[in-house]
Amino acid sequence: MSRNLTYIIGILITIILGIFLYFNFCSCCMASDQNNATTDKVEEITTPKTPEATKYPFALTDGDWKLNEEENFNFSASSANYLEPLAPSLTEASSSLKSYLTEHPEKAITITGFYKDSETNTSAWPNLGLARANTVKNYMVNLGVPSSQTTIAGTLKEEMIPSEDNIYYGPLSYTISAKKETSAEDLKTLHDKIVDNPLVLYFNTGEATINLTATQRQKIADIGTYLDKVPSAMCDVVGHTDNTGNRINNITLGQERADFAKSYLVRNGIPANKIISESKGPDEPIADNATEEGRSKNRRTVITLK
Repeated sequence: MSRNLTYIIGILITIILGIFLYFNFCSCCMASDQNNATTDKVEEITTPKTPEATKYPFALTDGDWKLNEEENFNFSASSANYLEPLAPSLTEASSSLKSYLTEHPEKAITITGFYKDSETNTSAWPNLGLARANTVKNYMVNLGVPSSQTTIAGTLKEEMIPSEDNIYYGPLSYTISAKKETSAEDLKTLHDKIVDNPLVLYFNTGEATINLTATQRQKIADIGTYLDKVPSAMCDVVGHTDNTGNRINNITLGQERADFAKSYLVRNGIPANKIISESKGPDEPIADNATEEGRSKNRRTVITLK
């Protein structure tokens, strides 16, 4: 009887000891595992995945002729100037495009630039898409593509995603189609529109920037279009002053203002060899120099067609 009791007591002690060891050691491991799992979940939730930047290739198709280059012109956010240096493969592809258009004068390329509404447009063009397309167009023209075989456009593309460095990869598309000749009547209408309502800029003393309204940007786009379509056309930039001081100094001041406006146009893609800058000084007032308001109106720069 005493031996059986001893066995029973031994079994009870073993059970009690096992329970004690389980709750003091194994339960801690389980709690640790649970805590780690919770931590993993928290980290997974609080670390969102960075979206991958969009990339658009330098791709064109015209019948059996195809060009598909992965590299393209890249732009920093809110910038109208493509980043340099260009990839060698892109330079080679651009030369191939130039050769194709040279061999097919009946064809034309449309370059469409993309932009997002969140970007800031500091260019002279109505939108950043147009400004980017014009920059690439000028690159093509410098390669030897006739300006008359190029057309530009701009379109909003909100699905674009920049890189972590805030760079848009290839925010452009390209299409080749039959060249459309602009009628003489349409060109005359555009010419008269520009000449009858020229772009007039007023400068504050010491002002080093030009901030354009949407209407003024459209005027520059119209001038750029006309210069592209009419090879002999010239842009005329004329600086004017009030009659304060002597005439020689005012002629110089008017020329400085005209040259400043010309530099602005060149920076925004209007070819320098298509722009004439000159000064009329105080010789052509449009308001009474006897009043401050009149003198302010006379201190202007007029941009039109020659």
